[in-house]
Amino acid sequence: MKRFLSFLLAAVMASSLLVLPAGAADVVRFSDVTDRNTIMAVESLRLMGVLDGYSDNTFRPGAALNRAQFCKMAVYAMNGEEELGLYNTVTIFPDAKPSHWASAYINMASRKGIIAGYPDGRFHPERTVTVGQAVTILLRMLGYEDKDIGGVWPASYMAVGATVGLTDGVGTNGNATLTRGQAAQLFLNLLRADMKEKGSYLSSLKGTVLENQVLVTSSATGPDGLETAMKLASGDTVYQMASGKASNGALNGLRGTLVLNGSGRVITFVPDAMGVQMTITVASAKASQIVDVSGAAYTVTGKTQTYYNGEEKPWSEVFSWVSAGSTVTLYLNSAGGADYIFVGGGSAASSAVIVYNDGSTAGFADLTGGSTNYKLYKNGAEVLARDIRKYDVATYAPATNSIRVCDIRISGFYESCSPSPDAPEEITVLGHAFPVLTTARESISKFKPGDQLTLLLTEDNQVAGAVEAKGAVVTSNAIGIVRSGGRVDLLCGITLTGGSEDGKDLEGQLVRVSSTYRGHLSLSRLSGGNASGNLDVAERTMGQRKLADNVMIFQNGVDGVEAVSLSDLTDGIIPSGRIAYARVNSANKVDLIVLNSGVNGTVVYGRVFLEVSTKPVYDKNDPNKVIGEQEIQRLGVEYGNGQRVGPFTSPYDINGGDYVAMTLRGTSGFSSLKKLDETKNVPNSAWTSENLVTVGGMTYRVPSDVHCYNGDMKMWVTLAEAHAYAEQCTIYTEGGYVRCIEVRR
Repeated sequence: MKRFLSFLLAAVMASSLLVLPAGAADVVRFSDVTDRNTIMAVESLRLMGVLDGYSDNTFRPGAALNRAQFCKMAVYAMNGEEELGLYNTVTIFPDAKPSHWASAYINMASRKGIIAGYPDGRFHPERTVTVGQAVTILLRMLGYEDKDIGGVWPASYMAVGATVGLTDGVGTNGNATLTRGQAAQLFLNLLRADMKEKGSYLSSLKGTVLENQVLVTSSATGPDGLETAMKLASGDTVYQMASGKASNGALNGLRGTLVLNGSGRVITFVPDAMGVQMTITVASAKASQIVDVSGAAYTVTGKTQTYYNGEEKPWSEVFSWVSAGSTVTLYLNSAGGADYIFVGGGSAASSAVIVYNDGSTAGFADLTGGSTNYKLYKNGAEVLARDIRKYDVATYAPATNSIRVCDIRISGFYESCSPSPDAPEEITVLGHAFPVLTTARESISKFKPGDQLTLLLTEDNQVAGAVEAKGAVVTSNAIGIVRSGGRVDLLCGITLTGGSEDGKDLEGQLVRVSSTYRGHLSLSRLSGGNASGNLDVAERTMGQRKLADNVMIFQNGVDGVEAVSLSDLTDGIIPSGRIAYARVNSANKVDLIVLNSGVNGTVVYGRVFLEVSTKPVYDKNDPNKVIGEQEIQRLGVEYGNGQRVGPFTSPYDINGGDYVAMTLRGTSGFSSLKKLDETKNVPNSAWTSENLVTVGGMTYRVPSDVHCYNGDMKMWVTLAEAHAYAEQCTIYTEGGYVRCIEVRR
């Protein structure tokens, strides 16, 4: 029997069984819903009565919802339709009287504490619902209160919603209008979620839940004689539908939870999410992979959605800021890769301790509730108490049971605050509004707008306290990269904007940042530092000092400074002359290095392009007489997504399409050109991962941003796209690293 069910299940999953169940009279499929995830969400909720379609057999997933419609959905999601009669004659809001079609739903939702009216005392049932409003309502259904979430709406609610998986597949723009398709996904996420306390949301409903089940078919013959019952792979029992509705088969073959009412009939089937949620402590973060402190690796892509500092961004814009020791929540798919990333573990610090003596851990136990078995991290790297210094800031991350120590200090002109200098909840310095922890307000109240001060920040960039900037009580360490338009991206993850004439000449460079008056950023290029010596890549040392586990390395490239990893550095030992800046942390380890572009300039790897022109040749005896033409060949290098350097006049005899390493000399030319070693017909089977390929008994490292060219389509592509396009490739190497790849069919 078990073998038969396994065979049946395999057949179900292979075909998806989207066929009309025999004997079913009212199977519903919507003509305008084609996305697989939306199909599953809509079907699960339609069976429950949370939502339905229109008479023309459409669902209209892009249509907006109003507040009354959303209330009805919420009531059905609470399995509360049997109580509606208690609210038919109640009037809570003057614009939702008993004559209004949704009055019972609105009144019930209000009495249950999941919705509220407007300050004018009305409910405004016809107003559209935003994503933030919907997430707020559903979080209340999960037992969360405003005090659990924070005071920034909708950002705080969206952040918590992301942490518990509520916004998966919906996005994090809380101000966007909620569509019917998004509502379907939100309510499905609700059914999958856990209550703040006491188990899963489904367990809070009146009935029985059968978890971790595989739905074999939704067209089994039930006790009522109709072929609309559900049958699971775990046994022979069939479950009759409570609503009399027939499933369209979209849920067949999926693993999930069967929800039964008090009579043992099916309310709905809730498919599991494609993956799982887990919180980890990062050991290293790269463009294509995250490794946790246990050594487990998780595959990511540059396009993976990432929630970082209150904004949703692609992972490619975030990973260089995620240092070792950071707390990250991953939403994994069935293949073990990350579909969604929440940097920070999903919860912001609510209190902090400022260290007032070197090596002190006083007050840390207050953060942990008395526990002392926590791990200790500083600036993302695991440290000992002796590495802590005066004016460091400590917070507690319960998700990983770790104390997070940070020494981020921002000095500048105190521009403004809110609501008042005596009890500030927000303070603006360097043009950026920093949230102020409750524990920091007394410290901040000693200052007023117009003062110069230094803010002591937590790991998630909240203000834990402040000291005078004058007298160098504590040194500011605000360092960032200057971008176009006057923007500066600080290494701590904050983006600053503000007028600065300095920025015009420093674009693309690492700089120190401060301010002396409102609306102005003072920028100065990094130089020197407090460390010296040669950088030994293999030994992870610089001079006599070790490199920190979370060392940040930057190198001047064609487009300015760019983050690199040790694995990207091909030179075994980089001489001190190439090191423009190096910084030592409190553990006497080097944690920040800025490299000059190279021995003779920046090295660019790519594909040669040629430009041929002519110039007239004049008669020696008659300068005005043209006797012929001379052909002039200039060459340049194309790389990445079609970026180019050159063309330059060149003495080299080289062909267009050759792959080379070109060492630039400023913007006017290049000092050397070397053809890369070529290996043809490398099969896909030679790749053991995205970062390793073995050819002729030698294993090559592959940089995460390796340049890949599709020779058939004449365009640059990603490594994944190149790998999928052809069964083999040509690789171009230098110094044990793959520098370029070309594919053709």
